[in-house]
Amino acid sequence: MIPITPHLALADSEIQFKFIRASGPGGQNVNKVATAVQLRFDIAHSRSLPADVRARLITLAGKRVSGDHVLIIDARRFRTQERNRQDAIARLVVLIRKATEKPKLRRKTKPTQASKKRRLEAKLRRSDAKRGRGLVRYSEE
Repeated sequence: MIPITPHLALADSEIQFKFIRASGPGGQNVNKVATAVQLRFDIAHSRSLPADVRARLITLAGKRVSGDHVLIIDARRFRTQERNRQDAIARLVVLIRKATEKPKLRRKTKPTQASKKRRLEAKLRRSDAKRGRGLVRYSEE
């Protein structure tokens, strides 16, 4: 089990890992060993996540989610499989934690009379300043 929040945990069976060759640091080792990790998590069929968290996760993940709602996280920052695996899991946990936060509902409000008045006065002051920068015309007498 991978703990996400005190009340939410992911089953290890819901995550698949695929090890691929990575570019970047590692010297000749890069050409021989598959150290990069591709984590796959099927959001649509996850039993661990509530429906509202799943919907928010799909939106939050953006391009990392495939057409069939599978989240793919590539981790290739480190030289070892284990460190990349831990990095991928940590990034998944952070993403799911963000998805568990319910967005604050926005209440529509109208501007107060005083704020409307302040706005219009500020616009007047600004237009006067700009008008003062115009071409100066001299009257010939």
